[in-house]
Amino acid sequence: MPQSISLTLRCSLVATVCFCGPIHAQAQGVPYPAKPVRVVVSTAAASGADLVARIVLPKLSESFGRQFVVENRPGAGGSIAADMVARAPADGYTLLFGVAGLTITEVLYKKLSYNLEQDFAPVGLVGAAPLMLVVHPSLPVRSVKELIAFAKARPGQILYGSSGNGSSPHLTAELFGMEAAVRLVHVPYKGSPQAVSDLIAGQVTMMFAAPSTFMPHVNAGRLRALAVSSDRRSVAAPKVPTMAEMGMADFKAGTWNGLLAPSGTSPEIIGRLNSELSNAARLPESRERLAKLGMDAVTGPPADFAALIHAEIGKWRKVITASRARVD
Repeated sequence: MPQSISLTLRCSLVATVCFCGPIHAQAQGVPYPAKPVRVVVSTAAASGADLVARIVLPKLSESFGRQFVVENRPGAGGSIAADMVARAPADGYTLLFGVAGLTITEVLYKKLSYNLEQDFAPVGLVGAAPLMLVVHPSLPVRSVKELIAFAKARPGQILYGSSGNGSSPHLTAELFGMEAAVRLVHVPYKGSPQAVSDLIAGQVTMMFAAPSTFMPHVNAGRLRALAVSSDRRSVAAPKVPTMAEMGMADFKAGTWNGLLAPSGTSPEIIGRLNSELSNAARLPESRERLAKLGMDAVTGPPADFAALIHAEIGKWRKVITASRARVD
């Protein structure tokens, strides 16, 4: 090959590489997100988790410059939403806004199509809230210690209500019974309203539920609050002591809301989402709106969220096994 032709060919090849390189780099470096992001909420519209999602997701839309669109897919303990997101591409454009109940579902439902720890990459928490332990005023107890003593003297005589078999209020009461070494009798209802109505009427005399569910009745004297199931007092009921203050230092249960992505989503996307989500939850406006829902703004790195999920699954597995809880 003549030297002039060879030189021309080499120059053409160099020019081609130089021309294609920036295009490839630009294609690889398209900023996330380049289109709207779908956030699947595992509960119904206007539920607590849905309201929390609609507090923080508009802030993500503002910070990222792309819409984070809520899509409600309730049912089967959150597994319908989780299954949808687990099967989605791990590109950051389909996310799950989950609740603590997903860790119960993981154990309670025997044939899930996904594994909460293996098929999801935790992004970060948004908020958390305890449950509140209340009793009917006819029960002659004014502290957790007195309730335990009363129950031990009357095994199997205290009836407690819940929003249904396998619900968080049900299993939290079972956890309480296990740790306090007392035998209680579960009366399941089809939702909280009927359970609370019968509690006020004295048909059942004890119940765990969200502080926001009970506080109007506590303030009116129809129910008596004994404690909240967290290690710090609730923003919704700051005068009600914690279980730790009542002598049960290790008793913790409640609800949380957080964002998860399909497993395999890039650490860079997870990191950006975590940072912006934490910023959104910590805004004074967000904290105020979360407090009205009885939630504390709780944030942290993805690793902390993953550790919480792992611990919760282990805790509820022990409770479900011991209580033989099952889905209706």
